[in-house]
Amino acid sequence: MTALFMGSAFPTIAHAQSTGLEDMVGARAGQAEMELQRRGYVNIRGEQGDDRVYTYWWNADRRQCVSIATMEGRYNSIQPTTSPDCRKPANLRPDLGHGGQAAPRPRPDYDPDLAYGRAPAGPGGGQDRYSSGGPVVDGRNVELGLVCFGDGSKTGFASGTTWNWNRDRDRYESGTYTETRKEVFDASLMVQTWAGGGRIRLPKSLIPPINSRGNQGWWDLYDVTVSPDTVRASYRLNGLNKPRLVIDRRSGRITVTGMSDYGFRGTCDLIGHEPRRF
Repeated sequence: MTALFMGSAFPTIAHAQSTGLEDMVGARAGQAEMELQRRGYVNIRGEQGDDRVYTYWWNADRRQCVSIATMEGRYNSIQPTTSPDCRKPANLRPDLGHGGQAAPRPRPDYDPDLAYGRAPAGPGGGQDRYSSGGPVVDGRNVELGLVCFGDGSKTGFASGTTWNWNRDRDRYESGTYTETRKEVFDASLMVQTWAGGGRIRLPKSLIPPINSRGNQGWWDLYDVTVSPDTVRASYRLNGLNKPRLVIDRRSGRITVTGMSDYGFRGTCDLIGHEPRRF
């Protein structure tokens, strides 16, 4: 699967830039907050997970939102995420002018543990695909990471007032109505794949009230197939709605199609700051 991803280039797809925080994985959370602020990040919000705490930080110069997972008092992972996670518009995309820049030099009292939370070394001591260790999900190295921006759609409900003719009383009378209609909105989502599987992170706007419950916003991908030109998979929202997604690896376009008006169309950016495409 790795060979397939490396063998085909996207001529139009853009790389998401480095967060500038790669060296901070393993840092103690208390002292690291001041370092984050020194590098231009502002804390936006936090949420409690099952075994870790997630905080979301925004860098206005980079137009970059990052998610930091803290376990046992240390930063376990630092991942770029979509702007709505930092309460910013979905169409606010990262400033690629910062791509590939080295992280600023830390303060003298900053002492990260460079080996903490890093992916296992590959054959010969090197890292598999990600020079900084890369994300690992349940012991599986993520081979492809995408952030996708575009338009989402779903079936919504609208109500209002209307005038109806009353033949018996020979006059118009006011009333109310409720109808279903297609809602279209800005949205962004994330996709990760590995050998034999993957997952997708959905915005709240694409999660129906009745759902099978994901994991911290992530939903497992099933029937993942990879070819030189496309990536295809599906995920289970509930017993009735099992959307299919198709990613065109040449154009970077993604299409998600579910039942009724549920769907998403957009363009994906490749996560990572290595000087190569997949």
